[in-house]
Amino acid sequence: MKRIVIKVGSAVLREGNVLAVERLNNLVDLIAKLKLEKEYEIILVSSGAVAAGNITLELDRTKVLNRQALAAIGQPLLMKHYKKRFREHGFTCAQMLLVANDFDSRKRSKNAKGVMEILLENNIIPILNENDVIANEELLIGDNDQLGAHAAIFFDADMLVILSDIDGLYDCNPHENPEAKMRKIVTFLKEDELEMKHSPNSEFATGGIVTKLKAANLLLKNDKMMYLSSGFDLTNAYDFLLNEDHKSGTLFTKQN
Repeated sequence: MKRIVIKVGSAVLREGNVLAVERLNNLVDLIAKLKLEKEYEIILVSSGAVAAGNITLELDRTKVLNRQALAAIGQPLLMKHYKKRFREHGFTCAQMLLVANDFDSRKRSKNAKGVMEILLENNIIPILNENDVIANEELLIGDNDQLGAHAAIFFDADMLVILSDIDGLYDCNPHENPEAKMRKIVTFLKEDELEMKHSPNSEFATGGIVTKLKAANLLLKNDKMMYLSSGFDLTNAYDFLLNEDHKSGTLFTKQN
């Protein structure tokens, strides 16, 4: 592999009423190791702007304009932490805020790809998020799982890695059945799996396992891989990405 998109969810980046700085730091440490030891190009898709903004200002998040206001407050907060931590590893990061049109419009698509290649060629770590502040419903991609999948395809990455409060895909609900077994490798997703009711585990999340399965399905159709693992404990992500040891987490791939 040469290029990886890593997506981290809101549930991972918030702890109670504060930003989960320790987990953010652990994520940055992992990315730094991947760049230094594996020489991967990393594109980071980071949720958490609304959650970070809500720490500063309490608003009703069910209202679209409130969520956009919170994103406007939270995005620079989030970037401040990323910038500080990446600088400690000797890396510079950059912010790219995208909407659906950036992937559909020929001129905008060309510009986005051009900027991305310049950043990666110069060893910069691009941090992507949906432009929640100005986007209306027609421009929204929907959630950052889908943004991660589109980014992996659009920017020609080899794999999307989703780090979440969901540590993998199980054969049944692990919260309801202690005998549930993780599906370590998935080569095909059935239609009924993609139509399950969304079940976000965090009040700040926008999806749940279904949005991740839809992202995986999109990638499988485009002959790309996705790895789903815990963002709370990065042990399995380290094993898989650094040591090529697939102990846990789910790999979606057409290759057996």
